[in-house]
Amino acid sequence: MTDQAPAVAAETAEIPAKPTSASRTTLSHIMTHNDTNLLGTVHGGVIMKLVDDAAGAVAGRHSGGPAVTASMDEMAFLEPVRVGDLVHVKAQVNWTGRTSMEVGVRVLAERWNESAPPTQVGSAYLVFAAVDADGKPRPVPPVRPETEKDRRRYQEAQIRRTHRLARRRAILDLREKRTAEGLDD
Repeated sequence: MTDQAPAVAAETAEIPAKPTSASRTTLSHIMTHNDTNLLGTVHGGVIMKLVDDAAGAVAGRHSGGPAVTASMDEMAFLEPVRVGDLVHVKAQVNWTGRTSMEVGVRVLAERWNESAPPTQVGSAYLVFAAVDADGKPRPVPPVRPETEKDRRRYQEAQIRRTHRLARRRAILDLREKRTAEGLDD
C-alpha cells in the first residue's frame, strides 16, 4: 500500500452517499436515414454511442465531475431499430467502488407517430472511472439504492464486477505462463 491509500480511503469515507435517483437520466433521439446500416436498420454503433453518451452523463452527475468509460459489458441488441423510431436510452448508477461505478442502461424504441408503448430493444452495462483534471482516478460517492429493483441491480453489479476481475486475473495469469514458456505472441 502507498502512503496515499489511507488518505483516499479517508476521503471516500467522508463523501456522502447519493441515491440512485440523483443521477438517473433518459436520453431520447429520433432515428433518421443517416443512422442506418447496409440492412436498412439503425446501425448498432449508433445505438452504442447513445448508450455511452447517456451512461457518461449519469457517471458525471453521480461523481460530480469527469468520468471516462473503462469498459462496456453485455451490450445486447434485442430488437432492430428502424428509421423513424424514437429511441429512449435510460441510464442509472447500479454500483460504486472507490473510484469506479457501473452504469446500467436500457434502450427502448417507439414509433415517432404512434401511441403504442415503447419496446425494449437493448441493454448494456458500462464501467466508468471518475478522473481529476490530470486524468488520475478520484473517489466517487457511494450509491444508495432506493427501491427493491435498485437493490437487486446493486447485487447483480457486484457479481458482474467479481466476474470482470476474475476474467482479467485469469487472462494475465495465462499471458505470464505463455511468456514463461517462450510463447509470447
